[in-house]
Amino acid sequence: MIYNFSAGPAILPKEVLEQARDEMLDWHGSGMSVMEMSHRGKEFMAIAEQTEHDLRELAQIPSNYKVLFLQGGASSQFAMVPMNLLQGKKKSDYINTGQWSSKAIEEASKYCTVNVAASSSDRNFTYIPSQDQWQLDPEAAYIHYTSNETIGGVEFHWTPQIDPNRNIPLVVDMSSDILSRPVNVSQFGLIYAGAQKNLGPAGLTIVIVLEDLLGKSLANTPTLFDYHIHAKNDSMYNTPPTYAMYITGLVLQWLKQKGGLEGIEAINIAKANLLYDFLDNTEYYHCPVAKSDRSRMNVPFTLHDSASDDAFLKQAKLNGLIQLKGHRSVGGMRASIYNAMPLEGVEKLVAFMKEFADHHA
Repeated sequence: MIYNFSAGPAILPKEVLEQARDEMLDWHGSGMSVMEMSHRGKEFMAIAEQTEHDLRELAQIPSNYKVLFLQGGASSQFAMVPMNLLQGKKKSDYINTGQWSSKAIEEASKYCTVNVAASSSDRNFTYIPSQDQWQLDPEAAYIHYTSNETIGGVEFHWTPQIDPNRNIPLVVDMSSDILSRPVNVSQFGLIYAGAQKNLGPAGLTIVIVLEDLLGKSLANTPTLFDYHIHAKNDSMYNTPPTYAMYITGLVLQWLKQKGGLEGIEAINIAKANLLYDFLDNTEYYHCPVAKSDRSRMNVPFTLHDSASDDAFLKQAKLNGLIQLKGHRSVGGMRASIYNAMPLEGVEKLVAFMKEFADHHA
């Protein structure tokens, strides 16, 4: 049995892959693969409608929010957010907690003055700045943060509270922890996420946006970067990433079978606790992230002697544990334990890590 700890594109549920295999050549007697269907045909329209229905049900998305199925990855949203949400203003607030926050800040700076209201760069992005440290700009059009930093392994386990007297949308990049736990969608103006970590294959980006925020994009916004255009056309203005939408729909059905977001959260907590408890009770491994801000999705750690990194990765692979190398900018190791990673995979990883430490300490 191989357990894939890749940060993305990442592991998908075995049951989903098996169903996709069985439906590959002939979806429900249509005589077509989903990849061959017209995106406007009745067969794919049924898939798209069910996928949106299941997403709305799982995440409890209010009716006054639009769900968009887009291309371009979450990185495209770094530009689309300011293009659509500045709405006559010239400033925005960003919270910088790692590399993905930094990229979003860099891109938004092309369209407005970005106020970095808080940053954890002083400690190499190993913690989340508490909200009482934030220095928000009263003239900002929106507040943006990244709920989980895939590379650094820090995660918001709380939702920022916005002054009710300020009519300002809260925007969040949830690419690597979307649907890993329940959230109150009504607290956000806009949620976006690339699919390739917790939802499905690469190529699909989900945007959940409050209807009131639509229709006020910058004058020079390209048509395909205008949320309002996609909303008016039910994400069918151009050909959407149809097969990625189909697989995401299967993942959503799998999540419902797991007890919804409450059920999957309990599993994710158990997996994370198992791995972090081991890391905290060994001298051979070290996790640099502040305990209160540790990600349930991405667990970075280092070995006592970095000279053993290659041996660790080689032996892990021989034991069926793959894609554990940390991001090149951070080094060390990283275990990504998204929704689809079974508890058994984390148990096997911990057993291997203990055995490796016993032989190399």
